[in-house]
Amino acid sequence: MIIYFYKMEKIKTKRNKEMYKVNKKFYVTTPIYYPSGRFHIGTAYTEVVSDSIKRYHKLKGEDTYMLTGTDEHGQKIEEKAKEANKTPKEYVDEMAKMAKELWAKMGIEYDDYIQTTEERHEKIVQKIFDRFMEQGDIYKGEYEGWYCVPCETFFTETQLVDGKCPDCGRDVKLMKEEAYFFNMKKYTDRLLKYYDEHPDFIKPAYRKNEMINNFIKPGLEDLCVTRTSFDWGIKVLKDPKHVIYVWVDALTNYITALGYMSEDETKFKKYWPADLQVVGKDIARFHLIYWPIFLMALDLPLPKTILVHNWITMKDGKMSKSKGNVIYPETLIDRYGLDATRYFLLRQVPVSQDGIFTPEEFVERYNFDLCNDLSNLLNRTVSMVNKYFEGKVPSYNGTPNEVDKEFEEYTLEQINKFEEKLNEYEIANSIQEIWNLVSRTNKYIDETMPWALAKEESDKEKLEACIYHLIENLRKIAILIKPFMNDTAENIFRQIGIEKEELKTWEKIKENDQLKDIKVIQKGEPIFMRLNVEEEVKYLKDAMKKA
Repeated sequence: MIIYFYKMEKIKTKRNKEMYKVNKKFYVTTPIYYPSGRFHIGTAYTEVVSDSIKRYHKLKGEDTYMLTGTDEHGQKIEEKAKEANKTPKEYVDEMAKMAKELWAKMGIEYDDYIQTTEERHEKIVQKIFDRFMEQGDIYKGEYEGWYCVPCETFFTETQLVDGKCPDCGRDVKLMKEEAYFFNMKKYTDRLLKYYDEHPDFIKPAYRKNEMINNFIKPGLEDLCVTRTSFDWGIKVLKDPKHVIYVWVDALTNYITALGYMSEDETKFKKYWPADLQVVGKDIARFHLIYWPIFLMALDLPLPKTILVHNWITMKDGKMSKSKGNVIYPETLIDRYGLDATRYFLLRQVPVSQDGIFTPEEFVERYNFDLCNDLSNLLNRTVSMVNKYFEGKVPSYNGTPNEVDKEFEEYTLEQINKFEEKLNEYEIANSIQEIWNLVSRTNKYIDETMPWALAKEESDKEKLEACIYHLIENLRKIAILIKPFMNDTAENIFRQIGIEKEELKTWEKIKENDQLKDIKVIQKGEPIFMRLNVEEEVKYLKDAMKKA
């Protein structure tokens, strides 16, 4: 039965591989970040989520493309540049350079980085704006309302919370100026219909009801899309005293970066619509309401899925320098390594709820998950191969006993669960399935007791099967963690003697009996060393205070 099971899985894998060869692409975007200051782990989380999902699809043989970048216009940037005694362009270029350096440090495999101050973007934004005007989607009026500079957003009196910005809690200013408005009401019914007909458009699903109940049902206000009170922005060609306000400028980056409306639309035709757009909950309404309406007005297909994730918070609420509770990704990477940092971020924050960062939890995850579970499993296994078989992975005849059969079935089940969870963009849950497999593999050692089998010559075949299964599972675990922890995966492959690239692929993950002439390293190396809890908690708390 087990042999038939694996044969069927091999057939499906082959079929899927052929499908990917034909036309499978995966275009993923991050939000473009507002470069008003140094990026903390909240921003890093968004980037790592997007990167990990891209790597997963790349592992499956798909043609992947990832876009990230910075949103560089607006009043706040103008003010920040003045404070730094720089021109706005000097300021944003410097911030973009810092962002690129951080993403390199975090192992982010983006394919394009767009700055909204680039000519390729600005020219197309002007064309898009002109088209909206020609279609009658935009009209001139006068705006009076409460404006939050950090959020670049207008609010009505009723939307304020205790007289402050409902998003960030900062003070707002009463502003009155001539402006152009986008007629949102024109597309509201069409948007609601799209929501109903495309259940995968918004994830998690409850965000749809938030948009409807909080913003659409009360009456969707027309959107202010230009400003005259500052100059740092893209000029309206037919009315240059106006600059194009943040959302028409910022949101369209996802298509301008691909060459939409340019002389070369090759990338746009290849990759649009986006398969996945990842955003934080603070900018959900802009991506779930304004962005799809803009696309409808341009007569373009909408993204297949927009994933709205929650935040990383502290025990005392949002990260804030004044509270002394900010943690930067560089702090974690420099002390604990890239993979430990990526693992914590991805494991700690379920998409549908806020995750909490504490020094204690970080150290605990490191010691228990990475050191005790994964690193210890690798060390024990490599040590036993050297001790019992002189470093050579024994062959396997493919006829498992009941214990081995159950272990094989469980392994395959976890791989399938992992795939299901990740296909639904449940990152933390998919990693949990990997660690369930890590734990089960450690338990398999206790069940089979290889140290006892080694004492009896009659048990040699059982011992061979045991060791083979351990190496095979470590190979599969390494493939599973590759999108999240690439360096760790490659370290595992190296230590267990997996050199052939084909054995590191998704195509081979559900297949057994793949290990031929494999030799492990002579002495296993811990991939994660246990941390001193008291010392590291103190280090992290001190770092947060200094941030």
